Amino acid sequence: MGARRELERPPAAFRSAVEQLRSTRTRAEVLLTDVPAPQRIAPFATAVGADVSIDGAEVGTGRLVLLHDPAGNDSWDGSWRWVSFVRADVDPDMVRDPMLSGVAWSWLEEGWVSRGLEIVSPSGTVTAVLSEGFGGIESDGLTAQVEVRASWTPGGVDAGSLPDVRAHAEAWGDLLGSAAGLPPVPAGVVPLPPRHPPTRPPRGPAT
Repeated sequence: MGARRELERPPAAFRSAVEQLRSTRTRAEVLLTDVPAPQRIAPFATAVGADVSIDGAEVGTGRLVLLHDPAGNDSWDGSWRWVSFVRADVDPDMVRDPMLSGVAWSWLEEGWVSRGLEIVSPSGTVTAVLSEGFGGIESDGLTAQVEVRASWTPGGVDAGSLPDVRAHAEAWGDLLGSAAGLPPVPAGVVPLPPRHPPTRPPRGPAT
């Protein structure tokens, strides 16, 4: 617990987790980016960002953080904790649908279920925003976005062992793709190896 111990070498399990996270395969529309991890909320943390583009236009963005406390954290119910943020442009009519929040949360749950992941203490929020321009920006018309903030603990992980980092990251990638309106990847299609441009500041907060 407490601040990250700069002079302490990360444990082998965490170093392996970092390698797995950065080797996660993504679909062609998703560009992964190394981003700074939050400090002082866990002894060890790593993070990646993602941008989703269709025909050169950015339609979604996200950030995925993996926290690790070898001693365990009572508030996490474990020694690992995922924290994620996803934001995507959506059709304004979707924002008016009272079922949108439940559907958006189900995108993440479906990713967990499809990979057989055990999830402990999940929590999060779904926010839908509808904006309309007036005056000098009236021509912008209606724009809408959905934001999903979530955190969860990987279950079935013994002390000192490593969760299935790639599977959790891929489930988050499913959420990102669904929020951005991407069609499901056809069966048998292998996602691309990760593409990492230079580190950039995080695009959105994680909670």
